[in-house]
Amino acid sequence: MKPAHGAPAVLFDVDGTLVDSNYLHVYAWQRAFDDEGISVAAWQLHRCIGMDGSKLVGTLSHDAPSEVQARLSDAHSRYYRDVSPLLTPLPGARDLLRRVADLGLQVVLASSAPDDELDTLRKVLSCDDVIAETTSSHDVDTAKPDPGIVQVAMDRAGATPEQAVFVGDAVWDAHAAAAAGLPCIGLLSGGISEAELRAAGASPIFSDPQDLLDHLDSTRIAALATPR
Repeated sequence: MKPAHGAPAVLFDVDGTLVDSNYLHVYAWQRAFDDEGISVAAWQLHRCIGMDGSKLVGTLSHDAPSEVQARLSDAHSRYYRDVSPLLTPLPGARDLLRRVADLGLQVVLASSAPDDELDTLRKVLSCDDVIAETTSSHDVDTAKPDPGIVQVAMDRAGATPEQAVFVGDAVWDAHAAAAAGLPCIGLLSGGISEAELRAAGASPIFSDPQDLLDHLDSTRIAALATPR
């Protein structure tokens, strides 16, 4: 059963936080850039995963003409769709979402993925019965690290920053959460180092959703579930 609107909320990034998708995005972007004859190393792409897509394209294409940037985005979507059957939930992701809902907290997917990608990610997670609210790239003009998507997610949940916490795997998540006034729990499952996540403001930091679930009682998530 989903907690009521206005209950405290846990906002989750999805790519790299709940679903093991970051390296598939790297592959898809690399194929897209190769198609345009633009050489971009995989490590450079990885460090931009989770950033607003238009910012990623503009940065790594060195502000190529708009038609080139549009082709890059379209090609990424096409190549990512081709490998989407390889998507899997990260260890403990489903159990974590269900545990959060059992605690009486709203589960909110604060994603900036396009609607079609978000639909695929939700199917992979297979937890729609406990997901209270979602966001997608359709909801904001600019995604993370801008705080807009986090604010939209809180508004949809009817939660204030004092009633919420963000869980993410990228420095962009931590920056967006901080700008919206939320603390951010960091996960290493997206491939970003603990030191970088901590420097961006994420704390505490866990390996993956299962590690967070195993230590849930020590986190703000448990504190939000405790009656005051």
